[in-house]
Amino acid sequence: QAQLEESGGGSVPAGGSLRLSCAASGYVNSRYCMGWFRQAPGAKREGVASIDSTGSTSYADSVKGRFTISRDNAKNTLYLQMNNLKPLDTAMYFCAAAGGTGFTSTLEDYDYWGQGTQVTVSN
Repeated sequence: QAQLEESGGGSVPAGGSLRLSCAASGYVNSRYCMGWFRQAPGAKREGVASIDSTGSTSYADSVKGRFTISRDNAKNTLYLQMNNLKPLDTAMYFCAAAGGTGFTSTLEDYDYWGQGTQVTVSN
Protein backbone atom coordinates (compact mmCIF):
# COMPACT_ATOMS: atom_id res chain seq x y z
CA GLN A 1 0.00 0.00 0.00
CA ALA A 2 1.00 3.59 -0.47
CA GLN A 3 -0.27 6.72 1.19
CA LEU A 4 0.11 10.33 0.19
CA GLU A 5 -1.09 13.10 2.45
CA GLU A 6 -1.15 16.73 1.37
CA SER A 7 -1.11 19.75 3.64
CA GLY A 8 -0.52 23.49 3.43
CA GLY A 9 -3.50 24.65 1.43
CA GLY A 10 -5.52 27.69 2.40
CA SER A 11 -6.98 31.03 1.34
CA VAL A 12 -4.70 33.87 0.29
CA PRO A 13 -5.08 37.15 -1.59
CA ALA A 14 -3.70 37.50 -5.10
CA GLY A 15 0.07 37.93 -5.00
CA GLY A 16 0.39 35.80 -1.89
CA SER A 17 2.33 32.60 -1.34
CA LEU A 18 1.67 29.11 -0.05
CA ARG A 19 3.83 26.04 0.43
CA LEU A 20 2.19 22.67 -0.07
CA SER A 21 3.64 19.50 1.41
CA CYS A 22 2.97 15.87 0.63
CA ALA A 23 4.09 13.16 3.04
CA ALA A 24 4.54 9.78 1.37
CA SER A 25 4.57 6.40 3.04
CA GLY A 26 4.35 2.73 2.15
CA TYR A 27 5.55 1.74 -1.33
CA VAL A 28 6.37 5.28 -2.42
CA ASN A 29 10.05 6.08 -2.05
CA SER A 30 12.76 8.27 -3.50
CA ARG A 31 12.85 6.29 -6.77
CA TYR A 32 9.33 7.36 -7.69
CA CYS A 33 8.58 10.27 -9.97
CA MET A 34 6.31 12.64 -8.05
CA GLY A 35 3.95 15.31 -9.23
CA TRP A 36 1.46 17.97 -8.28
CA PHE A 37 -1.83 18.20 -10.11
CA ARG A 38 -4.82 20.49 -9.64
CA GLN A 39 -8.50 20.47 -10.42
CA ALA A 40 -10.78 23.48 -10.43
CA PRO A 41 -14.57 23.07 -10.16
CA GLY A 42 -15.98 21.87 -13.47
CA ALA A 43 -12.54 21.43 -15.00
CA LYS A 44 -10.33 18.45 -15.77
CA ARG A 45 -7.43 17.59 -13.52
CA GLU A 46 -4.24 19.09 -14.92
CA GLY A 47 -0.55 18.75 -14.26
CA VAL A 48 1.22 21.51 -12.38
CA ALA A 49 4.76 20.22 -11.83
CA SER A 50 6.71 16.97 -11.71
CA ILE A 51 10.05 15.86 -10.30
CA ASP A 52 11.88 12.59 -10.73
CA SER A 53 14.40 10.76 -8.56
CA THR A 54 17.31 12.71 -10.05
CA GLY A 55 15.71 16.07 -9.37
CA SER A 56 14.73 16.80 -12.96
CA THR A 57 11.61 18.93 -13.07
CA SER A 58 8.93 20.17 -15.42
CA TYR A 59 6.23 22.78 -15.02
CA ALA A 60 3.00 23.76 -16.69
CA ASP A 61 3.45 26.97 -18.67
CA SER A 62 0.88 28.71 -16.48
CA VAL A 63 3.03 28.31 -13.34
CA LYS A 64 6.58 28.64 -14.69
CA GLY A 65 8.55 31.23 -12.79
CA ARG A 66 6.03 31.26 -9.92
CA PHE A 67 5.94 27.68 -8.59
CA THR A 68 8.83 25.47 -7.50
CA ILE A 69 8.60 21.73 -6.93
CA SER A 70 11.12 20.01 -4.67
CA ARG A 71 11.51 16.85 -2.64
CA ASP A 72 13.27 15.78 0.53
CA ASN A 73 14.08 12.11 0.03
CA ALA A 74 15.24 11.67 3.62
CA LYS A 75 11.79 12.75 4.82
CA ASN A 76 9.95 11.15 1.87
CA THR A 77 8.18 14.46 1.39
CA LEU A 78 7.26 16.44 -1.71
CA TYR A 79 6.82 20.22 -1.74
CA LEU A 80 5.31 22.87 -3.95
CA GLN A 81 6.28 26.47 -3.26
CA MET A 82 3.72 28.76 -4.85
CA ASN A 83 4.48 32.46 -5.18
CA ASN A 84 2.63 35.34 -6.81
CA LEU A 85 -0.60 33.36 -6.67
CA LYS A 86 -3.43 34.34 -9.00
CA PRO A 87 -7.18 33.71 -8.75
CA LEU A 88 -6.82 31.25 -11.66
CA ASP A 89 -4.65 29.10 -9.38
CA THR A 90 -7.70 28.37 -7.23
CA ALA A 91 -8.20 24.60 -7.23
CA MET A 92 -7.87 21.40 -5.27
CA TYR A 93 -4.21 20.39 -5.40
CA PHE A 94 -3.24 16.73 -5.45
CA CYS A 95 0.05 14.99 -4.87
CA ALA A 96 0.74 11.87 -6.91
CA ALA A 97 3.42 9.22 -7.40
CA ALA A 98 4.30 7.32 -10.56
CA GLY A 99 5.50 3.77 -10.01
CA GLY A 100 7.17 3.31 -13.40
CA THR A 101 10.78 4.18 -14.02
CA GLY A 102 11.79 7.46 -15.51
CA PHE A 103 10.31 10.91 -15.65
CA THR A 104 6.68 11.54 -16.49
CA SER A 105 4.25 14.44 -16.27
CA THR A 106 1.38 12.46 -17.81
CA LEU A 107 -1.54 12.16 -15.42
CA GLU A 108 -2.37 8.59 -16.52
CA ASP A 109 1.12 7.39 -15.52
CA TYR A 110 0.55 8.22 -11.86
CA ASP A 111 -0.50 5.30 -9.70
CA TYR A 112 -0.97 6.75 -6.24
CA TRP A 113 -2.89 9.87 -5.28
CA GLY A 114 -3.52 11.89 -2.16
CA GLN A 115 -6.90 13.28 -1.11
CA GLY A 116 -6.02 16.83 -2.05
CA THR A 117 -5.69 20.19 -0.35
CA GLN A 118 -7.71 23.25 -1.31
CA VAL A 119 -6.03 26.44 -2.50
CA THR A 120 -8.20 29.54 -2.86
CA VAL A 121 -6.82 32.82 -4.20
CA SER A 122 -8.99 35.91 -3.96
CA ASN A 123 -8.82 39.20 -5.85
